Amino acid sequence: MPLVRIALRRGKSAAYISALRNGIYRAMRESFDVPENDRFILVSQHEAEEFDVDAHYLGIERNDDLVIVQIACNNTRTTEKKQAFYKRMAEVLAEEPGLRPENLFINLLETAKENWSFGNGIAQYV
Repeated sequence: MPLVRIALRRGKSAAYISALRNGIYRAMRESFDVPENDRFILVSQHEAEEFDVDAHYLGIERNDDLVIVQIACNNTRTTEKKQAFYKRMAEVLAEEPGLRPENLFINLLETAKENWSFGNGIAQYV
């Protein structure tokens, strides 16, 4: 845990995508109590017609550089921990690859520990 899914519009360089992956992992390690080597990150790139988002929802001005980060994780963190994590991820990704905080959409999918198997058909957290 966690399992990270990153969705963005097609066209970014391999270096940009690498910076996203590394920055999200860094933020998880620094502010979300994620242990070293707990790194499972998937990236999906979409054509414009496959990426339908509102550019102004809640008064936040987004553009075509929007990155959606969805994280499946254990349901063990406080609201304060989550808020600190959102802030840290925005800071780290602003540094590298230069993502505007307005273009970072984060969604946590929380689940119980028994809902994970990391291999060998075993629920390691039970």
